[in-house]
Amino acid sequence: MEHFIVSARKYRPSTFESVVGQKAITKTLENAIDNNHLAQALLFTGPRGVGKTTCARILAKKINADENHKEDEDFAFNIFELDAASNNSVDDIRNLIDQVRIPPQVGKYKVYIIDEVHMLSSAAFNAFLKTLEEPPRHAIFILATTEKHKIIPTILSRCQIFDFKRITVNDIKQQLAEVAKAEEIDAEDDALHIIAQKADGAMRDALSIFDRVVSFSGKTLTRQAVTENLNVLDYTYYFEMTQLLMENKIPSALIQFDAILAKGFDGHHFISGLASHFRDLLVCKNKETIDLLEVGEQVKEMYLKQSVQASQAFLIDAIELANSCDLKYKNSRNQRLLVELCLLQLGSLTHEAEKKNPSDKLKVIPPSFFKVSENPIEKLASKEEDETKVEARTEEDSENEVVVKTVREEEKIVLNRPQIIAERNAQKVSAFSLKSIQKKQAIKKVLVSQQPDQDALPTEDFSEEDFIKVWQKYTQKLEKQGQFNMHSHLTMGVPRLEGSLIHLVFPNSTIKVEVERAKTKLLTYLRSTLQNYEIDLSIEVDETEIKRYAYTPIEKFQKLSEKNPLIENLRKEFDLDI
Repeated sequence: MEHFIVSARKYRPSTFESVVGQKAITKTLENAIDNNHLAQALLFTGPRGVGKTTCARILAKKINADENHKEDEDFAFNIFELDAASNNSVDDIRNLIDQVRIPPQVGKYKVYIIDEVHMLSSAAFNAFLKTLEEPPRHAIFILATTEKHKIIPTILSRCQIFDFKRITVNDIKQQLAEVAKAEEIDAEDDALHIIAQKADGAMRDALSIFDRVVSFSGKTLTRQAVTENLNVLDYTYYFEMTQLLMENKIPSALIQFDAILAKGFDGHHFISGLASHFRDLLVCKNKETIDLLEVGEQVKEMYLKQSVQASQAFLIDAIELANSCDLKYKNSRNQRLLVELCLLQLGSLTHEAEKKNPSDKLKVIPPSFFKVSENPIEKLASKEEDETKVEARTEEDSENEVVVKTVREEEKIVLNRPQIIAERNAQKVSAFSLKSIQKKQAIKKVLVSQQPDQDALPTEDFSEEDFIKVWQKYTQKLEKQGQFNMHSHLTMGVPRLEGSLIHLVFPNSTIKVEVERAKTKLLTYLRSTLQNYEIDLSIEVDETEIKRYAYTPIEKFQKLSEKNPLIENLRKEFDLDI
């Protein structure tokens, strides 16, 4: 088995030209070498994985190179790398000073690269001062650290400081694309962009993440594979959530937020990402600021499209609300409630009632605005039409037109009590008049005619195995829709089938009530899938698990008598009343 080398080591830059994202520093170092203007002590500072140690090694090799050197020559005898974390005492610095006095055997300079120099003790720093300020002509010190503020000022004043910056997302993405091409990996642009964002400006972290994702997905690197492996909240969630909030679909937004939490994402990460999404949409409002988006071209088009739909006032208020929620999140005891309240406010920003009172930002859309119900007629007939219109006219009064409004999936029609919607200018009639009776009969005939013929409905036979498969499919459907409570109720036990009657037993009456509410959906699905409209449900409660509580004195006495029969004898002996 061939030894595997991680990409961070395999593709470590060997020249200044191959260093990613540090053009200003590499150009300065090259000019200093060419002009013989190199300082005796250099301090490389910056975040992790931006190329500090790499540039130090390249510099050490280049200052010792001459016309006769070979490309693979690394001048290992002239380069000394020390770890200040394990060599942080005065004795270690004393040994280093003794080694500095010895001139190099090969080359011009001895280069000492001290990594994580901030770990040196205060005494070690002071012992190192004189040598660092006036070293021998053949010695050059390169100090590297991620925490410059921990280095004493006397050391900083003796060094030439180079501040390494975070590598941009585009630079990291380009480098990853070259690595993927070299490794013969087919990588999507969005997938590399997500890895670059996750790396947070560190090239080493980006290459490590790249290796991990490649191990997961193989030679084909897709956006879905990256988001799944890194557990990243994809930008598609934010686009969908923003669309729901702009359309005032608060219930759907809350359901989607619950689904996001169910997938293991943090609520704080979600709300901060949503605020950043609103910021990006606001940036897209002006063509001059579009370049501030660090996204791919395909995603940029999606941002431009949604920014047109979202008004500037909505985005500004949304950013303010989301940012306020972000600040309050850590101190909140009920963090989920805080985010849900923020979503309620965000979903109410574009509501007509809110436009009348723009100063009242805490006002939300009332629950009565959302009507969610079902149409049993359409469910029974298994119709896919979105709407049907029913018109009934009476012969005596042509002016009084009775129209049964459009029947949608969200409206209920009760057959026994049909809703009669008359024109405002229609003449009122008595409830017991002949005219009203004829109207009611006409509407009832129309509604009854829409009902399917019970005799014509299929009653095909099915096995218990087929029933179990359909039952499991329905529970899986509930889980995908985010109805986790109902999913847990229906998967609590295995239903028992007797002919076409399904027996369900639950431990308490609360679950029974919830299942009975969803009985219509369940029966409709089972009947249509199994093609048997004789299927029915029998929902029972296991009485052995129900505790009987005694409230009245008689009940208390009976309960005590069951435990101790002598109490009854005592009552009879003394002729006591209960």
